[in-house]
Parts: sequence; C-alpha cells; structure tokens
Amino acid sequence: MNDRYDAGDVGHGAGPYEIVGYDEYGRPMYRQVPAQQAPQATYDPYAQQQGYGYDPYATGQQPPVTSYERGAPAPGYDPYGSQAPYDPYGTGTQHLVGHDPYGQSANSGQQPRVTEQTAHIPQQAGPAQRPQAPAPSQGPQDAGERDYHTEQFAFVEEPDGNSEDVIDWLKFTENRTERREEARRRARSRIIALLVVLALVAVGGVGYLWYAGKLPGLSSSGSKPGAATPVAAQKRDVIVVHLHNTGKGGTSTALLVDNTTTKQGSTVLLPNSLALSADDGSTTTLAKSVDDDGASGTRDQLATVLGTDIQGTWRLDTPYLQNLVDLVGNIDIDTNTDVPDPDTKKKGAEPLVHKGSDQTLSGKMAVAYATYRAAGESQNAQLERFGQVMQGVLRKMSSDPSSATTTVQTLAQILDPPLTDKDLGTFLAKLADLAKSGAYKTALLPVQADGTLSARTSDSVVKDILGGTAKSPDAGSAVRVSVQNATGVKDDAEKARVVLLNGGFTFLEGGTAPGAQATSKVVYSDASHKSDATEVAKTLGLPAGSVAKGSVSSGADVSVVLGQDYKPTRS
Repeated sequence: MNDRYDAGDVGHGAGPYEIVGYDEYGRPMYRQVPAQQAPQATYDPYAQQQGYGYDPYATGQQPPVTSYERGAPAPGYDPYGSQAPYDPYGTGTQHLVGHDPYGQSANSGQQPRVTEQTAHIPQQAGPAQRPQAPAPSQGPQDAGERDYHTEQFAFVEEPDGNSEDVIDWLKFTENRTERREEARRRARSRIIALLVVLALVAVGGVGYLWYAGKLPGLSSSGSKPGAATPVAAQKRDVIVVHLHNTGKGGTSTALLVDNTTTKQGSTVLLPNSLALSADDGSTTTLAKSVDDDGASGTRDQLATVLGTDIQGTWRLDTPYLQNLVDLVGNIDIDTNTDVPDPDTKKKGAEPLVHKGSDQTLSGKMAVAYATYRAAGESQNAQLERFGQVMQGVLRKMSSDPSSATTTVQTLAQILDPPLTDKDLGTFLAKLADLAKSGAYKTALLPVQADGTLSARTSDSVVKDILGGTAKSPDAGSAVRVSVQNATGVKDDAEKARVVLLNGGFTFLEGGTAPGAQATSKVVYSDASHKSDATEVAKTLGLPAGSVAKGSVSSGADVSVVLGQDYKPTRS
C-alpha cells in the first residue's frame, strides 16, 4: 500500500531530485541534484508510452522504429533517450539514463546505489532502518572509507555437478576397500581353520602311531598294535580243541588263541608227547590224559603246564569236521603230500588229495588230510596238517557272530560245558576275521624228547603267544620209563602203564613196534639207573636177565620193549 508520490511535493522547497533506484519493496529512491547539473530537457509526451530510450523489461534492447518516426527528430529530442533524461513527474529533475522501473539499467543490469542523502516523501513512512550498503568508490580517496557488512552479500550455494561423482567415487573406493578387507578376513579365517585341522590331524596321527607302537624311536619296525603292552598283561581268549579220529583212533590237540590286545590270532599245535601231571601226581602224556582224564582234567593240566587260562574245550570228532568243511563251502590250502583214499584198498589208486598249492578240499578230503600220517613220519607232521585244515576252515567261516553261531548249531554236536553254541560261534567269528585279514599264524609247541618244555625253546610260543610260563612236571620226582609194545597185543601196553604208575614210575608212551618180539628187554644207559632198571623188570614180572645196558629213548631213564614173554599181572 504504497502511496504515490506527488511530484510537486517532492520538489517543494528542496530543489530538484532524481531517482537513484528502488528498495526491496519496489519503492523509488531519490537523491538531490545539484543546480548546475539540471539540464533543460524537452518534454516528450510519447516517451513513456513509446519507450524511446526505455526498456520496460530491462532486456537491454531498444524497440523497433515505426514509419512515422523515420523523419528528422524534433529539436532536443533523442529517439534513444541518450541526450535528455526522462522526468516522469515533470519536475525538471534528471533521472538515470536508460531508466528501468525495476531499478536496473537497460544497458548494464543492476544500478549501483549511491551514498547521498535520500529524501522521504511526506505522508509516507520512510524505509526500514536497515544499514545501507556503501556507494561504489568514486576514486582513490574513498578507498579507506569503505565499510562492508555481511548483509551486503548473498551467499548462494551453487550445486556442483562434480560433487555427486566425488561422492560416488568415495563410496566406490570405500566399498572396494571394505570388500578387500572382508576378503582378507575370510582368507585369514580359512587359513586359521586349515591350520587347526592340520594340527588336529597331526596330533591324531601321532597319537595313533603312539598307541599302535609305530612311533619312530619308541618301538621297533613292524610291531603289532598293542605290542607296547607287556606280554603278560595282554588279554587273550583261548579254547583247546581235540580232534578225535573215530576211524583209526588217536587224537590231535591244538589251542585256538585270540589276542584281543594285539589283534592277532594263532593256532598252537600241541604234540601228544607233552608231559602233564596226572590227578595222582604222576607224570603222563597229553595223549593219555585226553583218553583217561577227559576234557576237564586235560584242560586243567594244560593250563598248569603252559601257565595260561583256557576258557573251554571243543571236542571235534572227524565226522563233525567233515560236516563243518562242507557247511563253509570247502576249503583252499597248500597240501604238502599226496593222501590216498582211506576207503580204497586197491593199490595204485588215484590219491584222494593231491600235493600242490591252493588245493580245494571237500569235507572228506579235509579229514583225510588232517589225520594222515605216513610211515616213518613223526606225529608232528600229521599235527601240522591238522593246523592247516583248521586255518582253512577259519578263512571260510563267517565273520558275523550270528552266522557263525548258526553254523555251529547246524553241526548238532554236544559241546562240553561250560562252552555253548553261542560262545563257540562268537569266538570262531573273531578268529575268522583275523584269518581273512592275514593276522593269523600257526605255531608248533617245541617239546623235548622226554615231553617237557625248555624255557629256552618254548618262550617263542608259551611266553609270546600264550603269555604264560612253562611249568613241566618235576623230572626228578620219579623214574621215567618208556614202554614200546612188541607183544602183538594192543592192550598189553596199557596194562604195563597201570602197573608202572602204581609202582611209582613215570610212564612214557613208546608206541608200537613194527613186529612182534619173543623176549622182553629192559635197557638203561647210565650206570646210575641200573638199579632202577632192575626194579622196573621186577615190577613188570620180567626175568632179571632181561636187564641190560644200551641205548635209551630220549627223555627216559629206562626203556622197555615188551615181548611175547610178558605176562600182564594185576596189581
């Protein structure tokens, strides 16, 4: 609500004024013009309307000239407004050249403000009391009088097109750095995890080698698992098996051993000449003990002599062995001799078992091979064949306890207590697993000529395999008498054994002579045993002339050959 200024009021008593610009509210601002500067201008009634020298839009461009204006201008008239300034109020005051109603010059834009005193129009409030910007310097003399204020400047935040690019680049580099750091952290984590796994594997491997006794410097090469455990402390399961030849007579004995500490299986072959202690304290042989004392007595005597614990006895008659081989599906072994068919009496017949490697044997063939003993062979040769058959059976036996138990039950044999079908089946399944893996061996117990065990020769079996200590019967407790039957009567040797045992002598089985002899002989080799030989002859009812010095069977003090002149007597 700006009131219009009256030109007459402006110039009343104050002299001429000119417009120097407009304030922020669009109101004109004046200054007094000196008298000597007031020009005599010619009034142009069309100057305001036609805009000669006037640019209402402050574009700096002059409007085009019409046709009637092409003639010569009136005196004192400047068609472009360059000679006489325009006075809109007719006051005779001079205004800015190229007047712009918005306070801007038509030619140069913003019109600078001046520092001269501004006149105020009556009946109109003056401009707000705000500090005025100093006028432009008029020369060198005004340089020291400038007084700038912060209100004079307008700070415009101009958008920088490169700022977004810079921000994006910073974000990119920051993300790239983070990704690199994250990749490094993941790589470090993987390396640490790998090192931990390798350390655990190394510790586990060293622990296994230590447990298995394979750690260099702590055990010898080739040692078995559990070998670091003392031999006596190793746990073993032992069963004694007696093979009874129901056709020809005689027995073969072996120990089946499962060392659960070293994971090693073994078959220990026991010669029939092994000396044992009888129930009455006298010395007897393994063969006699099996016949006379039965399973229980023989098991206890073996445990005493070998210093080991035997859990049970398995009596295996030859018919049951034949059935067992047929049940497991035949066996494959390396045979060391030709075996004739026992059911064929014809000479030159084809052998039932051929000598050779990897021979397949049926049940009948396995029994014939296990019990075969050629003329002039020792009992140990036949015993080793029996061991081959047993190991062949174990290799074909099922390693599953339930299946092995079913096989044992199918045999329909009666086992000696406390052994049961389940116990035997489970035991054989464990040995079968060891035999298939190659952790199985067969060993012959070394026995001296007198049937006793020597610590030097038996340690490899008694101590290492059985974990025991040899305890043969005291050889000096009684005179050892070896008896060979040459009477032609089978029972005469047994009758002589009973008489000698009752007389306090130790009986040693001397076997049967190839042919009958007419007279008996009592022989001693050492003069110290001459009296003992005389006493033996008297006990047997033989004449004193039958006593003579000569060669004595190994392990015996006196050797006796019973002839047809021997008359058994009851004692």
